[in-house]
Amino acid sequence: MSLIAFEHRARVFSETGLVPTGPARPSRAHRRQGRLLKGAGLALLPWMGHLAATLPTTEAVAWVTLDSFEALALTAAGTSLLRADGRHRFPAAVAAVLLVADACADLATAAPGQETALALAMAAAVEIPLAVLCATLAVGSRESGVGSWPPGAGSQEPGVGRRVGRGFRPVT
Repeated sequence: MSLIAFEHRARVFSETGLVPTGPARPSRAHRRQGRLLKGAGLALLPWMGHLAATLPTTEAVAWVTLDSFEALALTAAGTSLLRADGRHRFPAAVAAVLLVADACADLATAAPGQETALALAMAAAVEIPLAVLCATLAVGSRESGVGSWPPGAGSQEPGVGRRVGRGFRPVT
C-alpha cells in the first residue's frame, strides 16, 4: 500500500512540477541580523526592570510599555529571520517605528545637561542604527533570500507564488 502511495506522490510531483522542500536556511547575514535583533529585544528586559524600579509610577508605566512593545517586535523579527521565515517584515517595520519614537521621546523628555547628552548618545549609538536595520529588513527586496511571503512573490512567472500545498514549492 505504501508503495502505491509513493508512486502516486511521484506522479503528482512530476505532473504538477512541484518538489518537496526542506526547511529554508537563512543566509549568514540574516542569521547575524536575527541574532542582533533577538539579543536587543532580550537586552531590553533588564532595562525595563531598571526603569520600573527607578522612575515614578506613571512614567515607569509609559516607558516600560513602550520598551515592552519594542522588545516584542525586535524578538519577533529576530526569531523570524533566524527561522528563515519571510514574515519578519511586519515586526521589523513595527520595531523601526517604535525605536524612532523612543529616541524622539527620550530626547524630548530629557532634562538639559547630562540627561540630554545620554539620550543623544543612546539615540545615535543604539536606537537609530537598530531602526535603520529594521527598516531595511522591512522594505528589503522580495527576491533577497529569506523566503518572500507568499513563496515566489517576487517572480513574474504566471502561476509561481501560488501556495499549492504545505511544504512544496514550484520547480524553477
